[in-house]
Amino acid sequence: MTASRTDLADRLAAYDRLLEVGVGHRPEVAAALADAGATVTAIDVVDATVPDGVEFVRDDVVARRDAIEGGESPPEHYRVDAVYGLNLPAELQRPVLDVARAVGADFLFTTLGFEEPVVPVERESVGRETLYVARSR
Repeated sequence: MTASRTDLADRLAAYDRLLEVGVGHRPEVAAALADAGATVTAIDVVDATVPDGVEFVRDDVVARRDAIEGGESPPEHYRVDAVYGLNLPAELQRPVLDVARAVGADFLFTTLGFEEPVVPVERESVGRETLYVARSR
């Protein structure tokens, strides 16, 4: 794991229950959080392999936001203290924020690097990364 990812995992370890949106093929941060004792679930719209200690659920956060707005209760894997995304594209930031707010979780993310956040955030320097934080609690 890179130093930047280690720094992000250290920062996110302040939370006990986390949901990673869009885990893809890089579950290192989720694995580090699980190793540190956190309960971590990773979601993606496609199947992904995650290490022991991390639960994977195939889920679409945009569809989930729409379902929640339609009155559906969030499934158990959304009942977390923090929702986070790494290299989260702009088009997913608002839906993830809406879901995080619906479940009372903080929303933390990094962008693709060339994009600015499209939702209101506080900025934190975490190692060489900028972590964007939208607080819901």
